[in-house]
Amino acid sequence: MRIIAPESAASLKGCREKSCLFVYPFICLLLLLVSGKFRFLLGSESVSWTKMENEDGTMPKSQDSVVKRSGRTTLLDSGEDFEMLEDGVDDGVDDDPPPLEDADDGKKESHQADKMVKETTEPGQTTPLEEWLNVLGNGQLRKKVLEVGSGLDTKPQRGQTVTINLKTTLTDGTIVDEESNKSFTLGDGDVIQALDLTVQLMEMGEKARIETSAKYAYGALGSISAPAVPPNADLILEVHLLSAVEAPDLELLPPSERISLASKKREQGNVHYQRGDYAFAINSYGIALQITEASSKVDISPQEEEEVLDVKLKCLNNMAAAQLKLDHYDAALRSCVSVLAYQPDNIKALFRQGKVLALQGEYADAIKSLKRALKLDPSNKTIHAELSKLVKKHSEQRGAEQAMYKKMLGNPPDINTVQKAQAKSPWSISWKWLFGATAVAIGGVALSVVIAARN
Repeated sequence: MRIIAPESAASLKGCREKSCLFVYPFICLLLLLVSGKFRFLLGSESVSWTKMENEDGTMPKSQDSVVKRSGRTTLLDSGEDFEMLEDGVDDGVDDDPPPLEDADDGKKESHQADKMVKETTEPGQTTPLEEWLNVLGNGQLRKKVLEVGSGLDTKPQRGQTVTINLKTTLTDGTIVDEESNKSFTLGDGDVIQALDLTVQLMEMGEKARIETSAKYAYGALGSISAPAVPPNADLILEVHLLSAVEAPDLELLPPSERISLASKKREQGNVHYQRGDYAFAINSYGIALQITEASSKVDISPQEEEEVLDVKLKCLNNMAAAQLKLDHYDAALRSCVSVLAYQPDNIKALFRQGKVLALQGEYADAIKSLKRALKLDPSNKTIHAELSKLVKKHSEQRGAEQAMYKKMLGNPPDINTVQKAQAKSPWSISWKWLFGATAVAIGGVALSVVIAARN
């Protein structure tokens, strides 16, 4: 047994007491950190953060909603250059798109906005006079009732055809446009978002003042056609809701009216395309296609059938262009194939099909499609340029594939190189020379033996 001297024991006890003096404060500090009380020692910054939290540690509803809205974007922010869709194949140089099943992408944002609109007021609650309604909660779209309507149950529904009187002015008071009895389908994207979102909140007969930022009006580009709205212009709209009726039954719609309605939707899609709002464009083209493809209980003449088909193919071609812009290659290819099923020699469809196949790396099929288009229009410089570019890319791809195969096989030497090396090798002596040298050697030995025998 080991005996510790009294002096050593005393020194050991002192060390333990000193270590406790150091350890206990650290333990207390750790407990403070765990309990959360230490945050008050960190200064006002920590205290302000704790005030932002609820007792359960979650964010308050108002702040949480602000966080969610801050990341929201709109399709009206985009603004790419536009190529005319109806004048030759030149429009397809940079025509690029979303799939047919994504054709309602333009509506998704409206549905989200509708949800935010509903959250701004309690069910059954009307907006009193002289009170602004913050429609989206971000202050960029506001509505104020100027004259009360007929009641909540008279509000129009999405898909109905509404008629309004509209006065559009800039924030400086400049009157941009005044329209009476303006009709459009609610929720189809036929008008600017500010109208599509706020008219559905109005009662029949109501007059309202709407203030909107450029984001929900004509955006950074301004209006392309009438009314003449400058870029990045905030607008003031005075709206009077006159009526709302159900959309016409497509099965009972006369062929001439069906053609006219589908053409209007297609033209609206072209407007969205020009503005760079490609998802909205696809939405409009998709609605136009539904109109042309709907079954009909009304007799239709062969000429009218041809006109309906013409509108349908134009919509499919333009939809493929918009889908290419959004890099939806599979959908764009389906649109092109649908056109070619009716018109195998449609130059636009062949050209865009070639572009899509090239973007998917199918250079051989892309070249076939472009060669077919070029055969139909030999003087088209755009097809010539695209085809020569694809031929070059295809050649480069084949060279890269051959190099890869050689590398996979251990990079075997070229046959010609091997033959040349063998020809230059000192061991590659012809058999004729070898036989001749052997015969000379044998003859020399025999001659030596004969001479030796004579001696």
